[in-house]
Amino acid sequence: MLDSETRQLLGRGREEIRLSPKAFDLLRALLERRPNVIDKSELHAQIWPATFVVDANLNVLIAEVRRALGDNPRESRFIRTVHGVGYAFSGEAVDVEAPRVRASNAAARVWLVWNDRTIVLTEGDNIVGRDPQCDVWLDASGVSRRHARIHVPSGSDAVTIEDLGSKNGTLLMNQPIAGQVRLADGDVIQLGSVDLKLRVWSGEKAPETERIRHQ
Repeated sequence: MLDSETRQLLGRGREEIRLSPKAFDLLRALLERRPNVIDKSELHAQIWPATFVVDANLNVLIAEVRRALGDNPRESRFIRTVHGVGYAFSGEAVDVEAPRVRASNAAARVWLVWNDRTIVLTEGDNIVGRDPQCDVWLDASGVSRRHARIHVPSGSDAVTIEDLGSKNGTLLMNQPIAGQVRLADGDVIQLGSVDLKLRVWSGEKAPETERIRHQ
């Protein structure tokens, strides 16, 4: 899977396959124009704008992409060479839409704090895990691919969490949870090596702004 937003090429097991930035740009260009052939000069202009490079540079990137895809130039399944013209992506590929951001009309606003990172939760189910497709992606040790589910109900601050059969379990305030558990503002959720602090804001419960007396 090629994720243009995170600039990652992921294998069948969701492991990351390393590509240099230029090789990633090349593969993305070929995928976007599949199955059409892209002329070498156009590829040069896209990958090395306003820079003169020889064809050997492009050949090196093509070889890198083929190695990443496990492609054989003699019996190519993914990258087709059109001699004297350019290259085309010839494998099967499906465009996958990015998860839609769900609109929220809830009075409560819910988010997680992880170190210096703030992760806003949306209404409904928020899947937390190490899989990049999760709503809350935690690339950290001890976190399962689909570790836990945090549910944010519409118009309410009754947030709940449920473990999804993770390897290391889900802890709430240092205690393992079982089933669906209610969360409160300030709770600390532990998933593997990650500590997440839950924050819940509600306009009805928000403290009044203090008046500052100027000298």
